[in-house]
Amino acid sequence: MTAPFAVVFPGQGSQAVGMLDAWGDHPEVRLTLEEASAALGEDVGALIHAGPKDQLDLTTNTQPVMLTAGIACWRAFVAETGVVPVAAAGHSLGEYTALVAAGALSLADALPLVRFRAQAMQEAVPVGAGAMYAILGLDGDAVRAGCAQAAAETGEAIEAVNFNDPKQTVIAGSKAGAEKAAELLKAAGAKRALPLPVSAPFHSSLMKPAAERLKERLATVQFQPAAFPVVNNIDVAVAGSADALRDALYRQAFGPVRWVEVVQALKARGVNHLVEAGPGKVLTGMAKRIDAELQAACVFDPASLAEARNLLGGG
Repeated sequence: MTAPFAVVFPGQGSQAVGMLDAWGDHPEVRLTLEEASAALGEDVGALIHAGPKDQLDLTTNTQPVMLTAGIACWRAFVAETGVVPVAAAGHSLGEYTALVAAGALSLADALPLVRFRAQAMQEAVPVGAGAMYAILGLDGDAVRAGCAQAAAETGEAIEAVNFNDPKQTVIAGSKAGAEKAAELLKAAGAKRALPLPVSAPFHSSLMKPAAERLKERLATVQFQPAAFPVVNNIDVAVAGSADALRDALYRQAFGPVRWVEVVQALKARGVNHLVEAGPGKVLTGMAKRIDAELQAACVFDPASLAEARNLLGGG
């Protein structure tokens, strides 16, 4: 019997040229790439296979590419195992991938939607005007306090935006605000304050103009009942209607990713096993730091698929 599990999908950051190559000509991966190419009017498979890296790393490419890769891996996993998750979740952009996996949103609708989201985010704040830092070694409350102090001292926007694990929180805001917060948080005991190579201060209040544009676009997108629950980032809840889904995705654009609570909510649903669908092992690592009892595996090539199947007791 397969252990109850949740599937989780990463956001930006773990993309790499050639990240789907190990699947070869797996039919589910090939069909997903063809579907993505048709939806976007370009050869998505060629971009993933050959890059170049600077093009793959452009936010307007990265977001649809990561969604495509996550769905390709997930469809291959389902085709090979036949298993169904208890629930799903996605980190930031990954929430869109989770909704596609659950059938609430079609891939054909999701891809142009996330490209629009990426473009709106990029245009909301000029490149270089915003910044994000990963703060290591402090809990979320301490990071919030440091950001509040930095905002008060500088008059700049700076907030805690990604609560990734108990001792890793990402902050985002204006460049000056982020630099001041990083300085204060290091003085408060943070082990490290790492500037992130991103082009905009994602999930901060500076993204509100992008969110308003996204809200208009979301109103045109059709949602269907999900085959399994998707726990969202902004409320740590399962949206029960199309309007609730639209509202959660709108607020997620300028609100925090509460990943620690999302993982805890999945466990409260009886989940002790996580399968991460996508390249890299970002979320599996976070999950183990959130709850040492959780068992997790990443599905990003045929070898890791076998590892995940064994983890779930599927032989």
